[in-house]
Amino acid sequence: MPLSEDEQRILTEIEDHLYESDPALAREVAQTTIYTHAFRNLKWAFAGFLVGAVLMVMLLATSFILAFGGFLLMLASLLWFENNARKLGRAGLEQMTENFRGGGLGDALGGAGSRMRERFQRPEDID
Repeated sequence: MPLSEDEQRILTEIEDHLYESDPALAREVAQTTIYTHAFRNLKWAFAGFLVGAVLMVMLLATSFILAFGGFLLMLASLLWFENNARKLGRAGLEQMTENFRGGGLGDALGGAGSRMRERFQRPEDID
C-alpha cells in the first residue's frame, strides 16, 4: 500500500533532519543493504576457518590438545559460515556478486584485461 502525502512528507522531514544532524550515519544507512551484515559475517567466518586450519597444522606436532582446539575453531567457523550463508540466501549472494562484477576488481587493476585484448587483437578484427 503506497504512503499518503502526509506520511511521505513526514518521512522526508525525518530524512532531512537525519542528514543535518549526522551525515555519516545517513550515508551509512543509505549504502547498507539487508545482506551486508550476513556477507560481513561470511568473511569473518572464512578468516576464522583459515586461522583454525593454520593453528591445527602448526600445533599438531607439539600438542594434540591445542591442535584439536584449532579443529574446533574450524568447525565453529564452518557452522557460522553456513548459518550466515542461509541468511544471505540466493538473492543476497547474487546482489553481492553483482557489486563485485560492477567494477570492483576490474577498476582496481585499471582495465588491464581490456588493454591486453586490444594489444593482441588482429588488424582484420578491428574493421
